[in-house]
Amino acid sequence: MMLENQSLMLYNELSSWWQLFTPPAHYEQEATFYKKIFLEYSSHKPKTMLELGSGGGNNSSFLKKDFQMTLVDLTPEMLKISREFNPECEHIQGDMRTVRLNRLFDSVFIHDAIMYITTIVDLRKVMKTAFVHCKPGGIVLIMPDWVKETFKPSTDHGGTDGNGRGIRYLEWTYDPDPNDTTYIVEFAFLLHEPGKDTQIKYDRHIFGLFERETWLKLIQEAGFESRMVKDQEERDMFIGIKSRL
Repeated sequence: MMLENQSLMLYNELSSWWQLFTPPAHYEQEATFYKKIFLEYSSHKPKTMLELGSGGGNNSSFLKKDFQMTLVDLTPEMLKISREFNPECEHIQGDMRTVRLNRLFDSVFIHDAIMYITTIVDLRKVMKTAFVHCKPGGIVLIMPDWVKETFKPSTDHGGTDGNGRGIRYLEWTYDPDPNDTTYIVEFAFLLHEPGKDTQIKYDRHIFGLFERETWLKLIQEAGFESRMVKDQEERDMFIGIKSRL
């Protein structure tokens, strides 16, 4: 996992801009779809959910309506944002590779924070974390942005205004070495606040990129039955079903 070697300015120095960078309202449709998956694949109606890599809590702001949420994230600044946004949820600082809560949950959810897992060794650790926290009959749902077979270089842009401030960004996604298990996303941010000169910030993120077969194999190795399904945008997402036996 490359977090140790990345500044990840977006999650610390720029964390106060998070909800302008990625507004929570944009997550409602996704969260509704994820809820459907949890209900469809669980052997019983899930009531509790552990989210690993919960970030600023945007997904949880919708999922908490139907599940009792426990949110785990590595970054104190993002947990602070989520606590303010989701005060009724339990928040715990921890690493998805190693955290152990000594509790079982009906379901485990890992959204795009899984992209910071850049080696098979660390990905195997995350699968183990999911398994030891999942009740028999429950599931883990994992949502990578890309798999090796579907990856495409791209650019994107966005940003919003609020409370007198505004952020705009340019995002560049590319893979300098197709033979390894990582790719790069670079951000250029423009930050505007009243009475101040517009700031320009640069941030570089290294993400993991694995083949479908690797995802399915590691989920199965952890003890789950592994499946792959498509989300509403035809992206691959992976489900691990824990046997009731």
